[in-house]
Amino acid sequence: MGNGTELGRVRGLGSAHSGTHHWLVQRFTAIGNLVLGLWLLFSLLGLHDLHYTTVREWLAHPVSGTALGLFVLCTFWHARLGLQVLVEDYVHTDANRFAAMAALNLAAFAGAAFGLVCVVRLALGA
Repeated sequence: MGNGTELGRVRGLGSAHSGTHHWLVQRFTAIGNLVLGLWLLFSLLGLHDLHYTTVREWLAHPVSGTALGLFVLCTFWHARLGLQVLVEDYVHTDANRFAAMAALNLAAFAGAAFGLVCVVRLALGA
């Protein structure tokens, strides 16, 4: 039928032999975003007010700062994975695909780094 061997179908190996990993990582980051997003929502709703000093004090706790940093990383990683699929599917010229992926990687890295720097500066009281 053209679907490969029985063992290949069980292992999930398609023609590229690595699509399963990308798909799983995308799903794991989506679950991480869901869990951390709900945590952030309920944590902020649990504060008595949302003034700058109150949120900064909340963020100064190690668990809150770490979880918010993980949320930033997970969000940018998930966005990069999703946009990578779009670039691979819709950009057909090799040079344009390389340029688009380089710009995507740069934007994802810069956004995540900026978000982490902001979280660290708020957590440390700068």
